[in-house]
Amino acid sequence: MTADQATTHGKVPVEREERDACLGADGSVAHVTRVLRMISGRWKLPILFRLFAEPSMRSSQFLRDIPDISQKMLTQQLRALENDGIVARRDFGEQPPRVEYELTDSGRSLMPVLMSVREFSRRHPGGR
Repeated sequence: MTADQATTHGKVPVEREERDACLGADGSVAHVTRVLRMISGRWKLPILFRLFAEPSMRSSQFLRDIPDISQKMLTQQLRALENDGIVARRDFGEQPPRVEYELTDSGRSLMPVLMSVREFSRRHPGGR
């Protein structure tokens, strides 16, 4: 085994074998880090899993389903997920206001990844 074969970045499936493929500005590490930032925080994963279970939800449903989240925090987290293109906000333009949230195509494509992470956790119970 050569030194290149023994390194972690050599094992990551990418189109080219150069070090930058993993560690460069546009490498694997940068992309995974960006996604982890999008979903990090106490409330984003509960919001995403609720939207995966229910295709469309109103703020009041989130507040009932996610204990201890405040309206302010829910709004902040939904806006962040919307800015990242994971959640879409639909305003019906009605009075009283009616707004619903749903996963975008990108959000739906993220869910199998999160389900795989869940299964990884179930199979590897060690650590915290």
